Amino acid sequence: MSVETAIAGLTPGATWRNWGRTESVRPLMTASPSTIDEVAAIVRFAREREFTVKTVGAGHSFSAIARAQDVQLDLSRLEGLLSVDLPRNRVTLGAGTNLHQLPALLEPSGLALPNMGDIDRQTIAGATSTGTHGTGARFPGLAAQIVAVTMVTADGSVLRISETEHPELLPAARLGLGALGILVDLTLQCVPSFLLHAVERPGGFSEVLDGLEQRAAAVDHFEFYWWPHTDGVMTKSNTRLPADAERHPVGAVAAFVEDRIVSNAMLALLCNVGRLAPVITPAINRLATRVYGNRSYTDHSYEVFVSPRTTRFREMEYAIPRAAIPDALRDIRSLIDSRGWTISFPVEVRFAAADDNWLSTASERDSGYIAVHRYFRDDPEEYFRGVEQIMRGYQGRPHWGKIHYQGAESLAEVYPHHAHFVATRDRLDPDRTFTNRYLDRVLGA
Repeated sequence: MSVETAIAGLTPGATWRNWGRTESVRPLMTASPSTIDEVAAIVRFAREREFTVKTVGAGHSFSAIARAQDVQLDLSRLEGLLSVDLPRNRVTLGAGTNLHQLPALLEPSGLALPNMGDIDRQTIAGATSTGTHGTGARFPGLAAQIVAVTMVTADGSVLRISETEHPELLPAARLGLGALGILVDLTLQCVPSFLLHAVERPGGFSEVLDGLEQRAAAVDHFEFYWWPHTDGVMTKSNTRLPADAERHPVGAVAAFVEDRIVSNAMLALLCNVGRLAPVITPAINRLATRVYGNRSYTDHSYEVFVSPRTTRFREMEYAIPRAAIPDALRDIRSLIDSRGWTISFPVEVRFAAADDNWLSTASERDSGYIAVHRYFRDDPEEYFRGVEQIMRGYQGRPHWGKIHYQGAESLAEVYPHHAHFVATRDRLDPDRTFTNRYLDRVLGA
């Protein structure tokens, strides 16, 4: 394929915005390639003109990690199931495949992802490249499931990285922030399909924190939400069951009321009311602790892991050593109270097992996660900066796809392989074809 043919699809850039409305940009040009050869040709075209190239997935990162100044590549046409290796329970997917497509793609082979986050709008490349993780004390994040990738590098060549081909690059390439090259396909280690028995119950703030280690270890997937200005906590405990176990899904009407009306429409209404009259936010949160989450059901894993999210918000999330979660959450509670802030969104707490990916938030460390949110019409900075200071006191590592204010120097202190990743970046993209201001900030210019 000639460069001329490949770049025929390049068009003047239109304004792009992410889902959380934290970032917008009008790139110089955009393209939506449908083949690996087209991706490679566009990269060569951009490199010759000293343009930078950034890929964009579903726009679910709150940080500026996907912001493209020159050439923006939409990989949504590089999607779908490319191959299945049933003896090893592995699948190869196009990089632009959305997570919500996976059940239909994997179920015919009796396979599933071993863990998922609670949002499935992201592309598989975007989710793994930014460190999406889900919850489960014995389960690592999505990027740890990658056993091979195909990447277009800065000189326009195609590089295969696997357990047998350039295996030294896997710890960097699995979770590469888009800084090493353009992922065009990924091979994932799946597991046989399974069900989850979900138990959602209210609890007390001190009660849950005092027994947190036991709760996190007692079930396969545990998480909880704390509502600021209250003692109310909503716990979610999911236990894995074989695929042939009996299903007891939430009824259609109950699911609509709980997940669409209560968890989304009512939340948006309460956020707007709270903006107009902040003084009533604590009372609203106390009401929420009485109407949210008191049910149990059993369903396919992907139906339980994922929840609809239609109310726009902005988010910051930090990973800290698991044992530090109770103290850190108490510190956040004290901060909110001392500053007199009114916070309408709950604080989310999750868990993940250690892995060996260099820029994973759980790199070589069993981790707990604390995520804070603000309604997208509210300014989050004062709240987020205050919480970030607490997290840094616990050797916190920020989620790459969510808002944070750190730079390369401080991040190198908490990511033990930060320098190794930067050296790999120097090797694969010495002229910084795939950079942007965010990557220069967190990795160094």
